[in-house]
Amino acid sequence: MQKLCIALVVGNRGFFPGHLCEAGRADMLDVLAKAGFDVVTLSAADTRFGSVESLDDAQRAADQLKAHAGKIDGVIVTLPNFGDEKAIANTLRWSNLRVPVLVHAFNDDPAKMTIKDRRDSFCGKMSVCNNLRQYDIPFTLTRLHTDDPRSATFAADLADFTATCRVVRAMRGLRIGALGARPTAFNTVRYSEKLLEQSGISVETMDLFDFFGRVNKLGDSDPRVAAKLKSIQGYVNTGNVPQLPVIKMAKLGVVLDEWKQQARLDATAIQCWTAMEEFYGVVPCTLMSMQSNDLSPSACEVDVVGTVAMVALARASQKPAALVDWNNNYGTDPDKGVVFHCSNLPKDIFVNNAPAMDYQEIIAGTVGKDNTYGTVVGRVAAAPCTYLRVGTDDQQGRVRAYLGEGQLTSDPLNTFGGVGVIQVPRFQELLRYICQNGFEHHVAITPSLCAGSIREAFSTYLGWDVHHHR
Repeated sequence: MQKLCIALVVGNRGFFPGHLCEAGRADMLDVLAKAGFDVVTLSAADTRFGSVESLDDAQRAADQLKAHAGKIDGVIVTLPNFGDEKAIANTLRWSNLRVPVLVHAFNDDPAKMTIKDRRDSFCGKMSVCNNLRQYDIPFTLTRLHTDDPRSATFAADLADFTATCRVVRAMRGLRIGALGARPTAFNTVRYSEKLLEQSGISVETMDLFDFFGRVNKLGDSDPRVAAKLKSIQGYVNTGNVPQLPVIKMAKLGVVLDEWKQQARLDATAIQCWTAMEEFYGVVPCTLMSMQSNDLSPSACEVDVVGTVAMVALARASQKPAALVDWNNNYGTDPDKGVVFHCSNLPKDIFVNNAPAMDYQEIIAGTVGKDNTYGTVVGRVAAAPCTYLRVGTDDQQGRVRAYLGEGQLTSDPLNTFGGVGVIQVPRFQELLRYICQNGFEHHVAITPSLCAGSIREAFSTYLGWDVHHHR
């Protein structure tokens, strides 16, 4: 799991008990160290107790944060006592950090409410949040207004916050490669590059003519092709597939990998039908599955905003994400549905991590079975899951999303492709929302519960419109 760097800002107000600030800072540092974070914070040699309570303290803290800005993923503001709201707000303003901020306050003990031990952090947190709002600095709150940093609830807050930090960092500077034009028949995957660029997401394009020009220069005996062939065969069972399409796919993989490296791409979206099948004779699904399984998502049908959703899920959960269709009802159960793709789903999402390579049954009838080998098929494993769809609303000039949590089930289903059954609370209400608001039929899923962290990243820090279905 990726190690994060947290900046710790400790609030203090001089006429409140100083020993509470000293002990509280030590407790929070111990919690963060045990959770495996790198921490940037003032020391007791820099300011009193390593806290901020004056303009000079705020400037020292801001200078320190600026010096480490490139590695800081998020800030935790902790209040062992009431704290000085202006010092905290000035620290964050002057640091110029654009990272998530978690505001935490310590509990008072009803048995220790004399002037020597009373914290008043409960009240001070409101003042800090008021100032951050005035300064237009976005922030995140803990589940409980005040909490012991060693509690289970704060541990959950910390886990959620770090997932939010990973998503925000991933979105700001995300580079997606769009290979080929969208399928002509799919207006549904239209999107606005300019709206994504405003959020820090860049799209690099390559047309299929250029791509296959590079592919066709590769010989079967090229060592890069041999290495990729071995990688494919080690990833998925190719026993039922002729050797020729697997070699063709290896060549695609070489060029795809080199393009990603040269263009510094984090993820891709690929035109997977029907030019590749008609004029080259394979589907690229296995290569896309391999990328997604390595947490470098790849979406089909040039669904770039689908890729954005996959990246967010993968970063939040630290598990692979898949792009699927909301495809079918499941019998008469209103809260269940079938999710499906042809498929390029990542290996780790399948039952026993054991999919097989096969052919694309849907378009085989059009272009011929021999031209459609390369899918990765199997049953999606039962697991709690998060689903997410991102879109660009050009009419309103905004990026928007919906998300929620559900359960991938083991309900019986006999069909083809990469397929699963999902159970979503009040599913019919969600489907109505999707249709009324013109969202696409694609949705990204991951076998983890992380909707809250992504919602916080998107709405609080990126300014996107987010509907959280519960």
